[in-house]
Amino acid sequence: MRNANRNESDAIIFILLGFSDYPELQIPLFLVFLIMYMITVVGNLGMIVIIRTNPKLHIPMYFFLSHLSFLDFCYSTVVTPKLLQILIVEDRTISFAPCITQYSFAAICVVTEAFLLAAMAYDRFVAICNPLLYIVVMSQKRCILILTGVYTWGLISSLIFIYSLLILSFSGINIINNFLCEYSAILSASISDKHVTELIFFILANFNTFSTLIVVLTSYLFIFITVLKMQSASGRYKAFSTCASHLTGVTIFFGTILFLYCLPSSKSSWLLVRVNTIFYTVVIPMLNPLIYSLRNKDVKESIRRLMDIKIFSH
Repeated sequence: MRNANRNESDAIIFILLGFSDYPELQIPLFLVFLIMYMITVVGNLGMIVIIRTNPKLHIPMYFFLSHLSFLDFCYSTVVTPKLLQILIVEDRTISFAPCITQYSFAAICVVTEAFLLAAMAYDRFVAICNPLLYIVVMSQKRCILILTGVYTWGLISSLIFIYSLLILSFSGINIINNFLCEYSAILSASISDKHVTELIFFILANFNTFSTLIVVLTSYLFIFITVLKMQSASGRYKAFSTCASHLTGVTIFFGTILFLYCLPSSKSSWLLVRVNTIFYTVVIPMLNPLIYSLRNKDVKESIRRLMDIKIFSH
């Protein structure tokens, strides 16, 4: 492993180009992303507090939602501060160790979130298709086991991805045509044979993406079949409404990832890559608490009650 030598790895420098080819947009973009990050932090931490403090929300669906908010907060915090820095500071360099560290935490968050969304789809499947068994199937112990497995696989996947990058060699200065240290950008900067690394990434990334997609699509297929069989229109509406927020979040998350898969590897596509990366690293973590709060009556009631308490306390 050529990068194992500490002195050698310390000499490896990555330059994050970010949006440097649009100098007139640096300050406006900084302000926009700063506001978005503040909304993300307040929204996701607020969601966690609301769920944890309201006993009515102590059910599996909101248990998973609180961890989704935690992952979105972590993901945005891993990516956005560095993005803000390179927008206002001329020095866009990042050394090898911090670059790999940023990627590793981002990878853990992305993989974990994908499997967590699949677990939430399974939760909705059990709630709608097997309501009488819901308390038994989605017991507290089962939910903790599912969550432990989700986080564990996120960590294992991240370690495999990192290992596949650490076996590569890099020259002293490397250009990353993006605003963060993501896998394909680091890989493209390598000067060694990438066949093994590309094979590892192809197998694991496709397994993670399509295994979670299969769980989500299968769950919703059975949900739609069950809902269509319901006699009551109000029953169908109630069943669909419990899935609307999650289905919206899943569509945005996987739609963005699949769009990245379809982008061609050409210079003309780099702007699209950066815009798409902005979407799933900055925009989605901001949107998720809005989606789950605005479309969820229980959460809206909890927010309203919390605001009333603060108003009366003053």
